[in-house]
Amino acid sequence: MSRNYGIGHRDIYVAGKAFLKQSLHRKEISGASFGTLAQRWSKFARYIKYNTANGVGRLERITRESVIEYGKHLADKVDAEEITAGYAQNLVSAVNSVMKNTPTDWKPVGPVKDCHLPKRSNVRTTVPGGMDRPAYENARTALRESGNTAGEAVAGLARELGLRSEEASLLDARKSLAEADRAGKVTVTLGTKGGCLREVPITTTKQVDALRGAAAAQGQRRSLMPTDATWKTWREGGLRKIRETVQQHTGGGLHDLRAAYACDRYKALTGHDAPVIAGRIVDRAADLAARQQIARELGHGRIDVVSSYVGGRS
Repeated sequence: MSRNYGIGHRDIYVAGKAFLKQSLHRKEISGASFGTLAQRWSKFARYIKYNTANGVGRLERITRESVIEYGKHLADKVDAEEITAGYAQNLVSAVNSVMKNTPTDWKPVGPVKDCHLPKRSNVRTTVPGGMDRPAYENARTALRESGNTAGEAVAGLARELGLRSEEASLLDARKSLAEADRAGKVTVTLGTKGGCLREVPITTTKQVDALRGAAAAQGQRRSLMPTDATWKTWREGGLRKIRETVQQHTGGGLHDLRAAYACDRYKALTGHDAPVIAGRIVDRAADLAARQQIARELGHGRIDVVSSYVGGRS
């Protein structure tokens, strides 16, 4: 049998698309689904060919392990808020859709179970793992004891200042510590969504401690990210190790620590636990005002996004 299971084409994307077309002809999927799956399959085909150590160029060489690694690559992007959990899950599912049509006994890869992708939801229904302070501190201790002081610092900035992983990685903690002491706030400029500047108020000693620890870990560098790294290599290397360590102890990644920050701020602003913790909204006017403030602090333009951090309004 020739490469790509005898499909008659050497390109892995075209071959996978051909198997999808067979499924379309058998009326197992609709025309719209075919187009969507083909587009999502193209993402994987490019990844597996160009982003892996020994670029895979044929369907026969695709394994569950390689798809799981792809899923973890997507999980890194979800944690960095570059894509949504729902879209990442759809990308993994598209690979399953193609591979199950090839002449092989394909065992589907679970986006959540195997790749550790977050469950898709626009409204948080579970308490952030970072709210468990002992578990969070255990994660930081594990990072520190493994010699990963930069990782400990990134986790601290995510938990105490609500920074995205890229923002925490690129923050000049020495300058930010000085600004916090001088102005009672930290201005975040690098790694923000859309390049929009935002300010995080300094209201607790834990925030100052996190900045102090980050400044020490940063040393003479401009940020916590290694000088010889790009954002991509850092996100999929050192940052992934940080996320996995935090996840091991708290059940959630760095984005989950941002949710814990948001829940803390909600209580500080309203005097009540966040809806995801309390199970209800005590004061709807205070709730709305808090969501508006938290949206600004987290760098979001819409308050509805805050529901994914603190719970919904209904």
